[in-house]
Amino acid sequence: MRSRVAAIADHAPEMLEQEDVFFTVPLGRLKLRMQNGATELIYYLRENSSGPRQSNYLRIPIPDPAATRAMLALVHGERGIIRKTRWLYLVGQTRIHLDRVENLGDFLELEVVLRDDQSLDEGTVIARDLIARLDIRNDDLVDRAYVDLDTPT
Repeated sequence: MRSRVAAIADHAPEMLEQEDVFFTVPLGRLKLRMQNGATELIYYLRENSSGPRQSNYLRIPIPDPAATRAMLALVHGERGIIRKTRWLYLVGQTRIHLDRVENLGDFLELEVVLRDDQSLDEGTVIARDLIARLDIRNDDLVDRAYVDLDTPT
């Protein structure tokens, strides 16, 4: 898969070391991401289904990760921790993530970043085209986040 992605990518990948600490929230997912020396808090809402789906998210930089983690753990409780190495490729407006996830294995994720003038349908067409170009089968698609694969549902 790495060679297929590299063949269509705009340039060489960027390698990212990520640790995501997930917190229990009533709707969506909340995680504190430590990545290559920087930390941000990310909230996102995305349905669990295979195939292209919309993801709405908010991100804020965090200057004090330890205190933020302690506070969120106290208020919400920690749900799980996901550690991964991510190779980020860009193909036009799409981020292709090749992830090696600790204790879970290797995954590919497509993230079509829509422009303000684009519809969800246009993003779905872009995603489906890349799925076909990369020869990804429907039964290879995963319908949930890594933290949901790593913890009992």
